[in-house]
Amino acid sequence: MSKVLMKGNEAIGEAAIKAGCRYFFGYPITPQSELPEYLSRRLPQVGGVYLQAESEVAAINMVYGAASTGARVMTSSSSPGISLKQEGISYLAGSELPCVIVNIMRGGPGLGGIQPSQSDYFQATKGGGHGDYRLLVLAPASVQEIVDLVKEGFDLAEKYRIPVMILGDGILGQMMEPVDLGSERTLEAGEKPWAVTGKMGRTKNIINSLYLDPEKLEKHNRHLERKYQEIKAKETRSESYLTDDAEIVVAAYGMIARVAKAAVDMAREEGIKAGVFRPITLWPYPEKELNQATVQAKAVLTVEMSLGQMVEDVRLSLNGRLPVEFYGRVGGMVPTARAIYEEIKRLAKTYGEVK
Repeated sequence: MSKVLMKGNEAIGEAAIKAGCRYFFGYPITPQSELPEYLSRRLPQVGGVYLQAESEVAAINMVYGAASTGARVMTSSSSPGISLKQEGISYLAGSELPCVIVNIMRGGPGLGGIQPSQSDYFQATKGGGHGDYRLLVLAPASVQEIVDLVKEGFDLAEKYRIPVMILGDGILGQMMEPVDLGSERTLEAGEKPWAVTGKMGRTKNIINSLYLDPEKLEKHNRHLERKYQEIKAKETRSESYLTDDAEIVVAAYGMIARVAKAAVDMAREEGIKAGVFRPITLWPYPEKELNQATVQAKAVLTVEMSLGQMVEDVRLSLNGRLPVEFYGRVGGMVPTARAIYEEIKRLAKTYGEVK
């Protein structure tokens, strides 16, 4: 299929339709509003339902209802809106309901600003809401990867009965790139025996996260933990760029990883052996892959559009094996390739490659 030029937010919507999503519940907030606007036109054309809820809280609970029936359903928002949805997200995780949640991040805390940011990393990867739960978190770095990961996100959500979050920043949502949307998915009916679709002679299905008996709640939590361990073992994703001989490895995700590649190219022209490690799954974090990408490294530089959040997972993954330093910008300021290159050069001098 030939490629089409699409804005990131709109590509998310079309990818969801291609993946079989027919229900969207949301509420507008910059910088993701083009996504619900796009789906308000497209979903009725394919027999789907688009509903702008009265609030983010209402929207996420509509997702709960649609997911309970086994339907492919999605919601989207941006940072403060995702905060409002956290209670419902915890309920979805506790009830093991599959869905896709898109967060196109803006600066914070509070209302912050509408410029790009990566300051919701903790919120996405550490649970965010109440209770001992996890989301599977995917971080695309291009509009094409948005399309691919939205489709994969729906499949993973159903495979593990877990909410999947697509975590991007305002740059990804607003930028336009050529994409191959691929073909539309045909879903087979009757593959979700847990769904609430009418009793029809079988034992009734109950969708719930309320367990007043402590022993039953502990059993449920242990079951969730086993599922999370299976996901950690099987579903890590990452990309490495020029890391085979790299002595300085830059760890970055999303759009910033693309900026970091430009910085690494500048460093290589100066004879500095540098590379980039990009986690695609932020949870589970690709610990083994990061260690493999840093076998030759003398130091790791983590670059983020935050005051330092993913850097904690980088340090935990390396477990003291290498020094880890941090460079970040906030407030909607995007780290430049030149600035990252200067940090690489500083680390190369500090850790012994460049005299």
